[in-house]
Amino acid sequence: MADVFLGLGSNLGDRTANITKAISLLEESKRVKIQMRSSLYEGEPVGVSGQADFLNCVIKVKTELDPHSLLTLVKEIETNMGRKPNTHLRPRPIDIDILLYDDIDLESLDLRIPHSRLKSRRFVLEPILEIEPDATDPISSRPLKDFLKDVEAQKLKRVDDSKEV
Repeated sequence: MADVFLGLGSNLGDRTANITKAISLLEESKRVKIQMRSSLYEGEPVGVSGQADFLNCVIKVKTELDPHSLLTLVKEIETNMGRKPNTHLRPRPIDIDILLYDDIDLESLDLRIPHSRLKSRRFVLEPILEIEPDATDPISSRPLKDFLKDVEAQKLKRVDDSKEV
C-alpha cells in the first residue's frame, strides 16, 4: 500500500463541515485508509484576491489505488460535494489535491506528483510537517522544512489541534 498525503481546502459554505465530509467520503470509499490528520489552518487564498479565507488540512492515507485512480476518486468526491468545473482559483466548497504519493515523481497531462505548488504553499507545508516532520521532497531529496523560509510571508494560523484518525 502506498503512503499518500492529500491536501484538503474549502472557502465556500461551512468550511469545517466540508473538510470533515470530504474526509468521511474518502474513508467510506473503502479505497483509502486515513492514518493521520493535521490541524486545521486558516489562510488567505494564494494568487488571487477578493475571496474568503481558506480552511486547510493535510491527511496521510494508505491506498492500493494507483495515482490516476486516486485522482479519479478525489475528483468524484469534489463533484459530489458541489464543486463546479473550472473553479481553479475560484471559491469552492472543497478542493482535494494529491500532494505526495510515496516517493514517486510523476508528470502527466492531468496529474503532477509531487504537487506542482507543494513547496510554494505554506498552507500545505506546515500541515505536512506537523504530521510528518521529516518529510522530504522526492525530486531533490531535501527536507520539506527547508522550503518554509520561502513562504513565511504567507499568512496562516492554526485553528484547531491535530487529531489522529
